[in-house]
Amino acid sequence: MARLNRVVLTALSALMLAAAVPQPGSAQDKPLTKITFSLDFIPLGRHAPWYAAIAEGYYKDEGLDVSIIPSQGTAQTIQALEAGTAQIGFTDVPSLVLARANGAKVKMVAVNYEKAPYAIFSLNPGANVTEAKQLEGLTLGSGAGSFTPKVIAGFMTQHGLDPKKLTISNVAPPARATTLLAGQVPSIEFFVMSKPGLEAAAKAKGAELKTFLLADHGLTLYSNGVVATEDYLAKNADVVKRFVHASLRGWQFALRNPMKAAEDQAKFVPSLDPGKSVAEIGVVKDLAVTPATQKNGLGWFDPAEMKSSLDCMGKYVGVGANPPAAADLYATCFLPVTPVKP
Repeated sequence: MARLNRVVLTALSALMLAAAVPQPGSAQDKPLTKITFSLDFIPLGRHAPWYAAIAEGYYKDEGLDVSIIPSQGTAQTIQALEAGTAQIGFTDVPSLVLARANGAKVKMVAVNYEKAPYAIFSLNPGANVTEAKQLEGLTLGSGAGSFTPKVIAGFMTQHGLDPKKLTISNVAPPARATTLLAGQVPSIEFFVMSKPGLEAAAKAKGAELKTFLLADHGLTLYSNGVVATEDYLAKNADVVKRFVHASLRGWQFALRNPMKAAEDQAKFVPSLDPGKSVAEIGVVKDLAVTPATQKNGLGWFDPAEMKSSLDCMGKYVGVGANPPAAADLYATCFLPVTPVKP
């Protein structure tokens, strides 16, 4: 009987060992699918979730080998997708709308910034902008080529304010912080991700930075998310689903573990200071985590809100003679079945 037991145990051990060893042709033996992912700009602290998804092994878990490339803006990101330089990219809904209006065949499959990052910065003491009504009579440092003033004008119209009473002073982006802190203009517009640096600079000058985020005062406009060409989506649906799932895990990780995510990113971009990156992660957390994503998961978006974003663009910014249909902007089938919640 003892001999029989030893034989049975030996056989069971062999079976368990065989099960643990990857078999030829198994999923573990398959080569990773290479993906080039284009950011919307040069790597900054706000991009830490994508690097965390690499460092923490989330892409590898999905059978993907992801490389991240920089961009000089969202228009360049879309160009990279159309040229095949990148397969998947990160861009905003306004740029997507304009690209579709000009013939680009790109769709968004996940929304990472539920709230648009357009912000007006001022100082206290100073203009101290905290309410929409203060925009009337305000001078705002902005760029001549930027469409952000058009978004602000639409925001003012929605609030029953006269956008003609907002004076735009042409200030190049690199000079805006300096002009604000020097008192040359009472306010400037920038993406809210600039808040940590501006806050520190204002404090050093003995002033308090005031941040007026339009999305916190009624602006409903989706912003950045994951995009790909229609052709790539049609031919690589499963790959995109796996990419989206792994990416959202990276976002979940970064929002829960900002310092570790910042350190993960610094392995790929040594010039970034993890401490400063943590502050940017905190800013994008406010854009990404809303009641909707707490309920439905990161990356989720409402088709009705996407149409609202398109309507806002068409009414206040302008999209040319061939505006896209709302349904052409997105595809909802690439989000994970089980939500990845913040």
